[in-house]
Amino acid sequence: MGPLIRLGNAAGAAGVAMILMVAFGLQFGLKEPPCPLCNLQRAAFVLCGFGFVLNLRFGIQPLHYGLVLLGALFGVATSGYQTLLHVAPGAAAYGAPFLGLHLYTWSLILFLAVIAAVAVLMILSGPPEHDRSDHQAALRFRGAYRLAAYLLIAATLANAANSFLLCGPVECPDNPTSYWISKHLPS
Repeated sequence: MGPLIRLGNAAGAAGVAMILMVAFGLQFGLKEPPCPLCNLQRAAFVLCGFGFVLNLRFGIQPLHYGLVLLGALFGVATSGYQTLLHVAPGAAAYGAPFLGLHLYTWSLILFLAVIAAVAVLMILSGPPEHDRSDHQAALRFRGAYRLAAYLLIAATLANAANSFLLCGPVECPDNPTSYWISKHLPS
């Protein structure tokens, strides 16, 4: 795997981690819990990010890029659906806009960017790597590459814990106003 391709996959994993952390930060900064569609979009970003991490850890494989593309396509479907729900005249938007667009619209744009980035990475990467020995793969998976993976894991765990605290073991409300856990804590 060329250094440019490794850098592209590391940037993909770190970028997805940053997207998840920004969404997480805005959620608390603006005091707006994510809706069920927002949680699905976050899950799609996680799937994209782990496809990039798999490429970093085990070498470039079409299967890993396929995972990224499936996540991005699922994200396009959910964010596109949510964008269409709120684009009609008179339809109320969900959440405050960020840099002029709502987070679900940003998600749609970012998922399309992930698809385009994967297409470029696939073109540049050439044939799949057949060097899959654990020792050689472990030697390549260090420094900034490992940091990108740990960042993604931390963002994923934080979002998973947040989703459980928000929804609990039941279905999330359509328009959450408080956390499920707050209803079950002693006052």
